[in-house]
Amino acid sequence: MNAPAVELGEEAVALERLRYSYERGACVLDIPQWSIPKGSHLFLRGPSGSGKTTLLNLLAGMLVAPEARLEVLGQSMSALGSRRRDRFRAQHIGVVFQQFNLIPYLSVLDNLRLAAHFTGNTRDLERRASELLAELRLGQDLLQRKAAKLSVGQQQRVAIARALINRPNMLLVDEPTSALDPEARDAFAELLLQNFASSDNTLIFVSHDTTLAAHFSQRADMRELNRAWREEGSYAG
Repeated sequence: MNAPAVELGEEAVALERLRYSYERGACVLDIPQWSIPKGSHLFLRGPSGSGKTTLLNLLAGMLVAPEARLEVLGQSMSALGSRRRDRFRAQHIGVVFQQFNLIPYLSVLDNLRLAAHFTGNTRDLERRASELLAELRLGQDLLQRKAAKLSVGQQQRVAIARALINRPNMLLVDEPTSALDPEARDAFAELLLQNFASSDNTLIFVSHDTTLAAHFSQRADMRELNRAWREEGSYAG
């Protein structure tokens, strides 16, 4: 059975008093206040250790800061238990991970089917998968190919397809271009924007590579957002 529909807010992200520390560690995130309007296409820059990935994990509900106000698409993330956060993420948030995180022994179709499974809605999955591969300029023969047999460029595009298979309202992209040459990096950013261009959709693209910022209408810098970075200068986060 599908979860009841969530009435999405006008702000994609609204947070206040966000502080986060890993167990027995120093504070790695301290953001007093930050908001992103729905429909933003934001480039979030910052050097290694500035808290970019930690922030994305909080926005995706993979980490929780219970004492903060953190609302994503109008939903308080701390108000949800772990299973409901997983369901909310599956229904509303797509994530493109730095290492793509495809399951190597599964076919492309089964990787997409697994992502769709968590929403409880796999109707027309193969048609949707075929459409996404066509939009991403991948041949239909790849649907049955194991992820381990894909080139790096093909893995990138399949990772995008997996993030988009559930038609998310928000897409979070975490440093997926660090091993690519400049031409391939630009092509990847353009591909994301072309396939997630709706004015209602929110894209947050995290990278330390400032050359990609030109592709985005809005920009932010973790060194300005994160007070913990300003105070400590560097940390692992």
